[in-house]
Amino acid sequence: MLDGTVGLGGHAEALAPRVLPGGRYIGLDLDETMLAVARERLRSWGDAVHLARANYAEFPQVLAQLGVTQVDLMLLDLGVNSAQLDDPARGFSFDRDGPIDMRYDPSRGKPASELVNALSENELSDLFYEFGQEELSRKIAKRICQVRHHGRILTTAVLARAVESAVSASGRAPRGRVHPATRVFQALRIAVNHELENLRRFLRQSIAALRVGGTLSVISFQSLEDGIVKQFFREARVERSFEELTKRPVVADESEREENPRSRSAKLRVARRV
Repeated sequence: MLDGTVGLGGHAEALAPRVLPGGRYIGLDLDETMLAVARERLRSWGDAVHLARANYAEFPQVLAQLGVTQVDLMLLDLGVNSAQLDDPARGFSFDRDGPIDMRYDPSRGKPASELVNALSENELSDLFYEFGQEELSRKIAKRICQVRHHGRILTTAVLARAVESAVSASGRAPRGRVHPATRVFQALRIAVNHELENLRRFLRQSIAALRVGGTLSVISFQSLEDGIVKQFFREARVERSFEELTKRPVVADESEREENPRSRSAKLRVARRV
């Protein structure tokens, strides 16, 4: 089994007993802090579990290093991990003040603050609209540029306040429990980690890597990701490389949403290699 986003090892702990003994569980993650927790959590399985620091789109290289040509099961749990959201030093959350970083692997690329402070007003607006589906992208981008005129925007609290002031000035009604900065933070995170590009790469490569009869499961948390997975499965069905096992995405029931509010936007799609 290939777990492309092993995180803290929660899925791995639940699924490993169905694969082992006799099989092999291969988990990937860009975040070394997450991997350290997962290693400790799964150490009782010994060498049957292999964890590697890599982006899920890089899985062919990892499999090649292990001498694995194909796998039977593939899983992606997309988006940011709850532990990453709760760590203010990572800069993923507008609820906790910290540096605007948002990288899954802080050793790769540049932090999101570089985008916030370097992009032009039009570039920021396009980014918020394309990756955040933010209708007020132009007003928000304009406000950010006004704020950074007085100094670089370096913390999540300052960025969130800038977005809130732009949204408030627009007169738009609040989206229920959704924070006004949610879509802007989502857009920056997607951009700095190349998330949509990596998802498309992973899906294309999954066709050759998955054995006939094997299953691919993807959990997404926003419509851009889910749209990419949905479109891929539809095209793969026409090409007769996959058949969908979930005609509609599986979502959390009411009790799970109450127990874990972050599950309310989760969508699971599963397809079998044919």
